[in-house]
Amino acid sequence: MSHAAPLHESDLVDPVVHARRWFTLATLCLSLLIIVMDNTILNVAIPSLVKELGATNSQLQWIVDGYTLVFAGLLLTTGSLGDRFGRKLALRVGIVIFAFGSVLSALAGSPSNLIMTRALMGIGGALIMPSTLSILTNVFRDPKERGRAIAIWAGFSGLGVALGPVIGGVLLTHFSWSSVFWVNLPIGAIALVAGHFYVPESKDPSAPRLDPLGALLSIVGLGAVLFGIIEGPDKGWTSTEVLFAFAIGITSLTAFILWERHTDHPMLDMSFFSNPRFTAANTAVTLTFFALFGSLFLMTQYWQLVHGYSPLQAGVRLVPYAMTMMITAPLSARSWNGWAQTGGHHRSHHDLGGDARALHAAHDSSYFRVIGNVLHGVGMALVMAPATESVMGSLPRSKAGVGSAVNDTTRQMGGALGVAVIGSLVASVYAAGIDDVAASFGLSGSALGDVRASLGGALKAVPGMGAAGPEFARAAKDSFVHGLSLGLRLGAVVVLAAAFVAYRFLPASAHDAVDDRVPTDLQPVAMNSEDVS
Repeated sequence: MSHAAPLHESDLVDPVVHARRWFTLATLCLSLLIIVMDNTILNVAIPSLVKELGATNSQLQWIVDGYTLVFAGLLLTTGSLGDRFGRKLALRVGIVIFAFGSVLSALAGSPSNLIMTRALMGIGGALIMPSTLSILTNVFRDPKERGRAIAIWAGFSGLGVALGPVIGGVLLTHFSWSSVFWVNLPIGAIALVAGHFYVPESKDPSAPRLDPLGALLSIVGLGAVLFGIIEGPDKGWTSTEVLFAFAIGITSLTAFILWERHTDHPMLDMSFFSNPRFTAANTAVTLTFFALFGSLFLMTQYWQLVHGYSPLQAGVRLVPYAMTMMITAPLSARSWNGWAQTGGHHRSHHDLGGDARALHAAHDSSYFRVIGNVLHGVGMALVMAPATESVMGSLPRSKAGVGSAVNDTTRQMGGALGVAVIGSLVASVYAAGIDDVAASFGLSGSALGDVRASLGGALKAVPGMGAAGPEFARAAKDSFVHGLSLGLRLGAVVVLAAAFVAYRFLPASAHDAVDDRVPTDLQPVAMNSEDVS
């Protein structure tokens, strides 16, 4: 298929903006870093939350998913807000809200309070993340250079994954769990100052109307479904509360789709999904992040609770994965889109399957786990950048905020579902294993409830069990590892499905079926030198 010759970005963007584009990218990556690093720091702190706040498995999942739920539920709305009122403004407001939420989280005195303050941080994150990618898309107008910039942007996600566990481990070695939130403040301050000088403002010239009903339906629907998934193991999958949550969720999401197809100002234009490239890329990302977030949420507990490593030791064991992803992601910009993603998913599938076999076989498979992490990092790196380029390249640039929001929503919802589904599976298998051995250790009533709630709770009970303590600890760890093994196998199946989607539906080239020439309504009027601070 022949294409119109792409216009050079210097013909479309003010020369000052063009000259500063790499400084702009660096600032956007720093803004992205604060979100990604916060999540991985929190994963390392999960065992500390169990010990110091007494958080149960369900509360731990809500501390993670409460943030992700608000984040994902608001992304489409905040993307629309950025398109209408200014993406730089959305970025800066988001950083301020995120920093304020971090202060409140550091001061939280209970798991319930922490869940609420993490939700506030989700509002800030929802403003930050789509703004970074939509600003990037408007600054880098040349398709090839934009692909490289997106690859670097994706690579910084890997850097955040790498820095989070290490910084979190260092902080938790010397300070309390609250330090993992205080560290967000200096990073946010640097991003704000750099953004003032190097990030240009851009907007959608058509100034679309907002869609508050669509936002409300999406938040209610996603929240209800996730509540049912997370609470299923504790309350029972057929309990009235869980079934009611699923009914509310499905009804709300159905109403959301119908409303978006009906209204003349949809938050999410459903016609976007008629583009196979757009739909396939988002589906592949959703499935991949399902496996990624679910496995990372549990592996930090595996290193610390099963092996007894400190938070820093556990964090260091995640660095090979993250650094490999950071290094490989920029190289993926040169790869053929469909094959890059298919190869990445294939690699991730084999790695997750290998993890499951190693974990099921023994607890001392640290060496093989680190090698597996490296291979998994390569697979993820080959997925993220090409998939993101597929999403952003298939939409008009005027809709960069919404396009970025859809891409980010698929990531976050896939990740939230991964934590909920895989976490619930592991919790159910672990609890069943504890039930099988409870009688032999004289556990019943509230004592049994405490050890069933989490592996951390079981290990806290060991000192009071006398000579039977070590044997019970081994039984509890065996139950957790068995559940984790099954969870990783589920992740491998999901990644294999993502590989099929990428192979079957994604184009051979990042620019197939897309005219690189920018529509006339997106000429320099949408971004000019007066917008540069």
